[in-house]
Amino acid sequence: MDFPILYLRKGAERRLRAGHLWVYSNEVDIKRSPLTEFEAGAQAQLRASNDKPLGTVFVNPHTLICGRLISREPAQGMTPKRLTDRMEAALSLRERLFDKPFYRWVFGDSDGLSGLVVDRFDDVVVVQISTAGMELMKDAIVRAVQRLAHPRVVVLKNDGKMRKVEGLSSYVEFAHGPETDILRVEENGAQFEVPLAGGQKTGWFYDHRMNRQRLQAYAPGKRVLDVFSYVGGWGIQAACAGASQVTCVDASSSAVDSVHHNAKLNGLDNVDTIEGDAFDALKALADEKEKFDIVVLDPPALIPRRRDQKAGEQAYARLNQLGLRLLERDGLLVSASCSMHLSQEKLIDIIRGSGRKIDRFVQLLEQGHQAPDHPVVPGIPETDYIKSCFVRSLTGFL
Repeated sequence: MDFPILYLRKGAERRLRAGHLWVYSNEVDIKRSPLTEFEAGAQAQLRASNDKPLGTVFVNPHTLICGRLISREPAQGMTPKRLTDRMEAALSLRERLFDKPFYRWVFGDSDGLSGLVVDRFDDVVVVQISTAGMELMKDAIVRAVQRLAHPRVVVLKNDGKMRKVEGLSSYVEFAHGPETDILRVEENGAQFEVPLAGGQKTGWFYDHRMNRQRLQAYAPGKRVLDVFSYVGGWGIQAACAGASQVTCVDASSSAVDSVHHNAKLNGLDNVDTIEGDAFDALKALADEKEKFDIVVLDPPALIPRRRDQKAGEQAYARLNQLGLRLLERDGLLVSASCSMHLSQEKLIDIIRGSGRKIDRFVQLLEQGHQAPDHPVVPGIPETDYIKSCFVRSLTGFL
């Protein structure tokens, strides 16, 4: 194929050669290749300042990430066949990992499909497109999903925040099959029903799957508090594993309703809820002298952007102090984060500081990661975002 050329400034290719796939607008030599000459979603050949070809990219001249590498072969663009081949490769991994069709099928850059996320819920497939380049491949994506998985329903849930940045409209569309209101999920032996309309992201978060599975080993006979519970992912699974009592906390009334629904779905009568701001709810529980054997903290990203680093770290610290205060003398804190800008080491340091501030002796028992259907590309730190710490907290021990 004959592509227009996007030139980089001198030395700007180092990160790409190290394994990254993104080009930032300030790395482009706009004198040789003005960004304004490219249309959003166009494909281009990427070249270093010495004219050496680096591959092909999707281009969006209006965004900070103005180029996303499609291929390191300069003559190969993204075609329907190449897209289908990569989706098939991604599917083969998930089918080896999981015995039932509930997983993240495509995880963007990690599967060579920047701007595309696909989640599978048995015979319902939810697609999220977040870049202009992938939006132009929409029909090919739907065809590939149908050919490879033969689902009953394909939903385009294209209402994420990134679309506005890319200059794309927000919409939800049923591309194949009948409209459906509910997603049915099976994870670690527990059953869930999640509302599709108004649900977060694609409706479910598979990324903490392995960490929720580990929690089940600690749950039998314990009183559990699940904070930022959404539809009860952690709490319901703890109850299914034998927890004596589970309390789920979330600010969303619809999420709280879903927790009660999912408890009934699993035949549980020991799950209650608190609707309200998590920080306020934790303070109120502490004022009431409530204690739990296990406290799970799984907040949304408290550091959404680099400039939010300081405020976000302070929020994580307040949250972990509140969680530790609510634990019995020998309790377990599960502290999770989905903030890309918070490292595992920093989260551990926040837990250490929180323990010292309220005079708790803490032991780090396990560290959790994102599930393998969210593979990490070593050259792209942005693909490595999930972390969790299983921490034993002892009062008056040392």
